Amino acid sequence: MHDIVQKRTFLGEIRGLIKLIRPKQWIKNSFVFAPLIFAGEFLNVNSVCSSLLAAFLFCLAASAVYIVNDLKDVQKDRAHPEKSKKRPLASGEVSKKSALLLLAILYITLIVFWRVVPDVIYVIIIYIILNWAYTLKLKHEPVIEIFIVAFGFVLRVYAGAVILAVPVSDWMFITTLSISLYLASIKRRQELLQSGTQARGVLAHYSTNLIDRFAEMAAVTSVVFYSLYVMAVQPTLVITIPLVIFGLFRYWYIVETLQGGESPTDVIIQDKQILLTVILWVSCCIWVLFPK
Repeated sequence: MHDIVQKRTFLGEIRGLIKLIRPKQWIKNSFVFAPLIFAGEFLNVNSVCSSLLAAFLFCLAASAVYIVNDLKDVQKDRAHPEKSKKRPLASGEVSKKSALLLLAILYITLIVFWRVVPDVIYVIIIYIILNWAYTLKLKHEPVIEIFIVAFGFVLRVYAGAVILAVPVSDWMFITTLSISLYLASIKRRQELLQSGTQARGVLAHYSTNLIDRFAEMAAVTSVVFYSLYVMAVQPTLVITIPLVIFGLFRYWYIVETLQGGESPTDVIIQDKQILLTVILWVSCCIWVLFPK
């Protein structure tokens, strides 16, 4: 009986460690593949493998960031009515020792890959340092904290370009930043409405109207900069502009009417229209940029 209890405890901790690294959030690392598509390298097996490697390394880095954040906030999470049950460290599902061991493994793995793809690891180091600063101090600074979250997606795109050694248009970077600011602003808006300042202390510095303005500005600049990118660099992609506009409209509908948007990942996975829009956008890009 004692062995069975130990086995159950061990299996429970394994499940907790999987929750700790938040694999569902890895979908955010799909931004790494943007340069692969827009450079027309998606039929090159070596390029595809390289992009997959960069995405994998960002998954490791993002998981390490989540662990550091949970370790830092474990006491506060234990006092939170929801996080005390959902967060593995706060609920006691995972021990601090196990979390630190997993964190060390993730860091060591990234160091090992330094010899394989050093340029990508340099980008990831910037990402990790930025998130350390965010966890320790900057997540309490209004506006700055939203930009840090958004800049993480810009770094993903840059890593995707670095590993392929392809140039990326400045328009793509500013478009990525704008879309990321839109998603981050909407996330803060929904957190404020649904959980108040309990979700994050920084939310005390925001109002719903203010965040709505942030989101509206970011949505407009996303469409403008994406359209400028298409017109200046890839005019044949003009057919994808309506899809981008529809995606933003649909997302806002989900936020206002269905009270979603606190987790962009959940929206993409669960909403069929958003998912179909993403698939159509990717398909159109591949079709238009397909090597002749």
